[in-house]
Amino acid sequence: MNAPIRTAVVGFGVAGRWFHAAFLATDPAYRLDAIVSSDAERAAAAHAEHPGASVFADLDELWRRADDLDLVVVAAPSHRHRALAERALDHGLHVVVDKPLVADPADGEALIARAHEHGRVLTVFHNRRWDGDFLTVQELIDGGRLGEVRRFESRFEWWQPEAPEGWKSQTAAADGGGILFDLGPHVIDQALRLFGPARCAHAELATRRAGAAADDDAFVALEHDSGVISHLWMSAVASAPGPRFRAVGSDATFTSWGLDGQEAALLAGARPGDPGFGETPPERWGTLTRGDRSEPVPMRSGGYGAFYARLAEAIRGAAPPVDPRDAVAGLRIIAAARRRATQRPGTRHHNPERDDATPHGTAHRNTDSNTEEVGERHA
Repeated sequence: MNAPIRTAVVGFGVAGRWFHAAFLATDPAYRLDAIVSSDAERAAAAHAEHPGASVFADLDELWRRADDLDLVVVAAPSHRHRALAERALDHGLHVVVDKPLVADPADGEALIARAHEHGRVLTVFHNRRWDGDFLTVQELIDGGRLGEVRRFESRFEWWQPEAPEGWKSQTAAADGGGILFDLGPHVIDQALRLFGPARCAHAELATRRAGAAADDDAFVALEHDSGVISHLWMSAVASAPGPRFRAVGSDATFTSWGLDGQEAALLAGARPGDPGFGETPPERWGTLTRGDRSEPVPMRSGGYGAFYARLAEAIRGAAPPVDPRDAVAGLRIIAAARRRATQRPGTRHHNPERDDATPHGTAHRNTDSNTEEVGERHA
């Protein structure tokens, strides 16, 4: 029961390299035994950064060694998630799937049933549950410092006016492409965690950049059963991003700016456990406002490593760090948002009806299931 969890990571792009392998390598509960990447440059990086792991160019070699593993982390392009997760489960392995779990909620339900059938843990890497700013919002709400929350605003925006090369920009929404599938699982999951079940009341999707195969600018409005209204923005073309969080309550409003710093730190070479990792400097703390009075609110420390700490407990019998049914709930909202998407004049629109008809496995520039573009953002 105390032996390290023997782990393989499929894909060594942004997700596999910085968000999975980096945390697995620093958690003594795990042993990183294998990495799959057919890209020679990434394979070389995997060898250099994790010399104790075997690096395979194809999945067949991984499956031949499945008996020597306990866990597979699926960090490949989204359209490959279901097939890879199914194969791992059929080999008797526990599975982590990077977000989005799948594009179709029905596929998500099928994976959950398959995991139950095999008696294995299936979970989804909704790491943004451990953003320091989100943990701060959660603490303020749970502590009653805002009073009755009436409106919640969440923005995940950046400025990248030209669509980059890579599978995320070239994948149709029917296969998990577009910013609603890239960032939507995070911002929707956070809203549901804070305020409970919701329905999609309104949505706007647009493709602003030439060459992008799916939406890169999105807005979704949720009506929660609790009465809270959530307004959620996701954009790659926001030249001046708005507040990251704005939670308006009957007693006070909390506002914060800028993204949690863990991603930027990882991409800059920091590692989990380094001094200051996950901490937010005072100049970037949020504010609590009551009329004309404002006070700074120290940010909680973020810690994506908590996901893998809880997963180790789940493999040994506890609840998973993210219930896959939560991921499916978010996918249902994404599906509803795509149906409800409002056409707005003067923009190049994403057509949900057309995308729904796109056959799976088509319209991809990069069909290598073992790679993820390093230049692409991973939320």
